[in-house]
Amino acid sequence: MSQDAEPKESVAVTWQWANYSDLTRDQLLAALALRQDVFIVEQNCPFHDIDGLDQQALHLLGWFDGRLIATLRLFPQFEEYNNRCSIGRICTHRDFRRFGVGRELVAEGLAYIDQHWPEQETEIGAQLYLERFYQSFGFQRSSDVYDEDGIDHIHMIRSAQGN
Repeated sequence: MSQDAEPKESVAVTWQWANYSDLTRDQLLAALALRQDVFIVEQNCPFHDIDGLDQQALHLLGWFDGRLIATLRLFPQFEEYNNRCSIGRICTHRDFRRFGVGRELVAEGLAYIDQHWPEQETEIGAQLYLERFYQSFGFQRSSDVYDEDGIDHIHMIRSAQGN
């Protein structure tokens, strides 16, 4: 499959978890390029994606036919969120969204949290228009709407699964 080709029906994603230090240069470059394409170019939102936190995160990479099509980063204890688990920088390549890859990406991230930290709540900073999407995973709004880089966001919390 060429770089510009996309699947016709379904996508069999290969998921890879890695610490920052275990990512190859090419894997890190692919993740940063995808995040830039989605968050900065597609959403027309100039912001500092490289924020110094990638080194502290676990990274989930979703590959299809040798191409990175989805990624997120996970923090087992994110200080900004009262040491709750957190997933963020959740993004899927635009050509693969209609195949449910974004839903699968979030499910993979939350399953990892449930397996390794079942007693921990999970908090996210979500774009407001995705509130119902995250509610389908058990997240509930925990803040008023706030502006982050010109986009309306809300905080959402998911209860610990070990309770």
